[in-house]
Amino acid sequence: MPTATIPSLRRVDGVSRCWWATSDPLYVTYHDDEWGRPVTSDVRLFEKLVLEGFQSGLSWLTILRKRESFRRAFRGFDPARVARFGAIDVRRLLGDVGIVRHRGKIEAAIANARAVAAVREEAGSFARYVWSFAPSPRATPAPRSRAMVPAATAVSESLAADLRRRGFRFVGPTTVYAFMQAMGLVNDHVVGCASRGACVAARRGFAVTDG
Repeated sequence: MPTATIPSLRRVDGVSRCWWATSDPLYVTYHDDEWGRPVTSDVRLFEKLVLEGFQSGLSWLTILRKRESFRRAFRGFDPARVARFGAIDVRRLLGDVGIVRHRGKIEAAIANARAVAAVREEAGSFARYVWSFAPSPRATPAPRSRAMVPAATAVSESLAADLRRRGFRFVGPTTVYAFMQAMGLVNDHVVGCASRGACVAARRGFAVTDG
């Protein structure tokens, strides 16, 4: 989850939003249009997992500002294309000022793409695998304050451990829980946030599909 120091809910243009979503217009748009909406696209799931790894030690706003550059550099985050990256691509990425130039994270992204390929062979899609870990919405009570939103859970610990077993990197329980929040596996919009109901409705009508 993005970090911020703003307490409780804030209103922007008369709309109530989670505490972290009002410090920058990019955060507002990301919160309103993306965060917590269920995602079934392998490309988007892979992208988010990789970008959460790149965020380690940084703010999510830093990554959001560089996201389009990341997308260009990583060929749209198509896992099959990234899995074919080699030493030439690593050098290219290390020279790309538009992204976070960290060799370990770049090499982790490539390793993760190759791990996604193996998951697809086994589960049919990366989405099917990821969503098999999603808790029932009834099992996750609606948070009424920032203090009720966890940094990690038993489920994120389990998913993180399984990802690492499969060769994924930069996938600790906190990183994985942020991924789960963003991709809609859990709905951590606080009670009173205008986006919470939309995410509840989207999850109710959600079905995992391959791809």
